[in-house]
Amino acid sequence: MAHPRHGPPPAVLRAALVALETSDLRVIASAPIIASAPVGPSLRRYANGAAVIETVRPPLALLDQLQAIEAAFGRNRRGQRWRARTLDLDIVLWDGGAFCDARLTVPHREYRNRTFVLGPAARIARDWRDPLTCLCVKHAHARLTRRARLPKAPPPHDACRAHSSVGRATDF
Repeated sequence: MAHPRHGPPPAVLRAALVALETSDLRVIASAPIIASAPVGPSLRRYANGAAVIETVRPPLALLDQLQAIEAAFGRNRRGQRWRARTLDLDIVLWDGGAFCDARLTVPHREYRNRTFVLGPAARIARDWRDPLTCLCVKHAHARLTRRARLPKAPPPHDACRAHSSVGRATDF
């Protein structure tokens, strides 16, 4: 959702990157912000991004810090699970491998099924491996977004070639 001080969702994400930097986290890379369809019953579009951060904090301490940043942006964790929110910061992958606790599971349980996570992540951490599947982010993204191969069409007759536009990029 838009924030009264930071503005529309893309600006909120840019402000969140600044908030990460002003804490003891170091932003190594950040992906371009994309718009995506909602997960769940919401009708609004969402702004999504990804960042690679460096910290000495263990996963639960990092989660607490991210949730404190969310709260500073007005995030209220009560109410409907899929409702719109000002900011949602997740730990998707961690260089320590897998982590599981009552409050946090890394890798994030659903990231492999979400193009709005894998797309930005593939831009900045394409070779990072999922410790459970051993797939790189770029391969997980390719698996999720690849189209089914269509059978090759027979070549057109000579008389039809000049008038056929099948397969030209302008047709898609």
